[in-house]
Amino acid sequence: MIDVYSTTTPNGHKVHIMLEECGLPYRVHHIDIGAGDQFKPEFLAISPNNKIPAIVDSDGPDGKPMSLFESGAILVYLASKVNKFLGTNDREKFTTLQWLMFQMGGVGPMLGQAHHFRIYAPEKIEYAINRYTNEAKRLYGVIDKRLSQSRYLAGDSYTIADIATFPWLRSWKNQGIELSDYRHLHKWFDEIAEREAVKKGVTVLANVRKPITDDKAKEILFGATQYARR
Repeated sequence: MIDVYSTTTPNGHKVHIMLEECGLPYRVHHIDIGAGDQFKPEFLAISPNNKIPAIVDSDGPDGKPMSLFESGAILVYLASKVNKFLGTNDREKFTTLQWLMFQMGGVGPMLGQAHHFRIYAPEKIEYAINRYTNEAKRLYGVIDKRLSQSRYLAGDSYTIADIATFPWLRSWKNQGIELSDYRHLHKWFDEIAEREAVKKGVTVLANVRKPITDDKAKEILFGATQYARR
């Protein structure tokens, strides 16, 4: 059994979707990041960077429980566990990892900044909004070009690179994007959205999702609380 500590963010949905795709049994534990659950000692014990998601696999590689944080590492772990979604040879594997790293190092951080400055920042800073909106458009363009050359990000097969990237693009409107401007990406997006595992994965914890509107939650997420040394 895999215990998943998560919430309804793109990084959380990556792992929810992956578990559904893999058909592995799992239990979800909601980490209410607006209430500060991510700073509790029991969560920090498995995710020292106080970020979701994290997992504990009761049946680790050596038969003993294993915990993991960082969504990209979790996807690689789960893909290795079921021997799927990572490619069937070294060339496919490293191509998949290349596009996974593109998501982890570019798509996630940059689109996250676009969300922050366009929606959550207490003051509208034109420079920051323009910078990250333009970077979002550039990244969408990179993906669109890649998908003009192959059906999926890593080639002809659906992999963890697609699973990692898709949840971040679901909020395209919030990023200042028109999906119709990226024809190949749009087609890929619609195809992945119709996968049964994806449909199930993006509904995980949907019943506890709530908008970040109160001052306490905003302070926990964006204020001094998150910077405290723990």
